Amino acid sequence: MEQVKIGIIGGSGLYQMPELTDIKEVEVETPFGKPSDAFLIGTLEGERVAFLPRHGRGHKLTPTELPFRANIYAMKLLGVDYILSVSAVGSLQEKYAPTDMVIPDQFFDRTRARAEESTFFGNGIVGHITFSHPVCSELGDILEESCRTIEDLKIHRGGTYLCMEGPAFSTKAESHVYRSWGMDIIGMTNLQEAKLAREAEMAYATLALVTDYDCWHEDHDAVSAEMVIGYLQKNVRNAQLVLKEAVRRVAAKQTPNPFEGATKNAIFTAPELWNPETAKNLDAIIGKYNPNK
Repeated sequence: MEQVKIGIIGGSGLYQMPELTDIKEVEVETPFGKPSDAFLIGTLEGERVAFLPRHGRGHKLTPTELPFRANIYAMKLLGVDYILSVSAVGSLQEKYAPTDMVIPDQFFDRTRARAEESTFFGNGIVGHITFSHPVCSELGDILEESCRTIEDLKIHRGGTYLCMEGPAFSTKAESHVYRSWGMDIIGMTNLQEAKLAREAEMAYATLALVTDYDCWHEDHDAVSAEMVIGYLQKNVRNAQLVLKEAVRRVAAKQTPNPFEGATKNAIFTAPELWNPETAKNLDAIIGKYNPNK
């Protein structure tokens, strides 16, 4: 299986990267089932990258249905060290306007039905990963620098992404509560990706594309799929250009992946008690720490 260093997860509206060349479609099998779709491995800015449409081509999967573990584990099997994630979000603050881009540095979990898909650990191997800073600041810097190469693109660095269950958008009461908590943007997918990427020792950052004002804004008090898609279409091309520049900068980076070894001290279960089947399933992540091999 071809190994690549950079993975891209495309969200709503971003199902392909037209600048990819020398493309091959790769099906990746994982202990956690099949990923959302086949990976497109191609060359972008001279670097081989793995592209995955988060919801599958044609947008076939709801946020709750996403195979988060399979998606991230497949990235690990492909050799990915850096994940650039693109996601459509609603704005919870006036300063984030539709077509703006946000690079959040925090997440807040409001999902309810994804316990199994939120961690690789369990079934005989317990791990507690450090997650106080869930986004790779180096990748955040690269995304910010890449955004600033695009004319007339308004970019915001930092802020909290509230991850809700979906697939329905917020009620007005929920939206006002989230605003009162100081949340900045709202989406349905990135929290699980960020957490699993950390467990898998990969750097992760989000490029959030603002499509609406959720439903709190007096002048925009109803969110529709039509509205979201309209603003996405305006921003997708900019996102593709940002990713192209970001890939170039990640490939040129001289420093190593800062999260290599992040899981080493996270495992609480004594090695002699590890469930052999679980250890086998997690071999790509914890195999190097397994004294029983």
